[in-house]
Amino acid sequence: MTTNGTRRVALITGASKGLGYSLGKFLAMQNYDLVVTARGAQRLDETAQAFASSGARVKAVAGNVSDAQHRQQLFEVVSGLGRLDLLVNNASILGPLPMPALKDYPPEALLEVLNINMVAPVALVQSMLPFLSASHGLIVNLTSDAAVGGYEGWGGYGASKAALDLVTRTLANELRASGIGVVSVDPGDLRTDMHQDAFPGEDISDRPLPDVTLPFWAWLLGQDPLAVSGQRFQAQAELWETAT
Repeated sequence: MTTNGTRRVALITGASKGLGYSLGKFLAMQNYDLVVTARGAQRLDETAQAFASSGARVKAVAGNVSDAQHRQQLFEVVSGLGRLDLLVNNASILGPLPMPALKDYPPEALLEVLNINMVAPVALVQSMLPFLSASHGLIVNLTSDAAVGGYEGWGGYGASKAALDLVTRTLANELRASGIGVVSVDPGDLRTDMHQDAFPGEDISDRPLPDVTLPFWAWLLGQDPLAVSGQRFQAQAELWETAT
């Protein structure tokens, strides 16, 4: 997808595996250039090479999104590319494993979960606003059914995603005048390393692979960002609609 002959640019956090990898590979084939980040440098470099095989320009920057210095590095890379059309806040952590009941949750661990899953996305949005405003771009925050389920053992992670949902709706209202769309996306249960970590010793082979969400992404990226802004989507739903 291009605009006036210029390739679009997407920044994906948590891009080296799971949903982030599937989405990055899809975007590379849709003529997006990519800025990708994850904590493991070697795997991220391998990911960047795989994405680049589709002809995309790919900039890989390893690091933790909760680190302000790392976010500054991402800003500088995006500045070098000169634009940003899509920001996907996908990186997140489950917290302590096995996942503890909220009544037993170590406060310092809860702070880390909130910092990575909610505070860091907000900070990244703040730093990327000049580029997203110029492109009238889209911000996607990855959420979870744990944000609304109240599941035992999921309190820390779920609270961080519930906060991210509220952040999404608030940013959608605040950034509409700048032409920026903001949405939450619940990808549903997927066969990923993170999902396996949440269910140690269990067989999760019945869960679909992340590619099952690709029809949703194709639909979402074909919409006007402001037409979808403020909504919370389920990627594995049978139907997706813009707000009326």
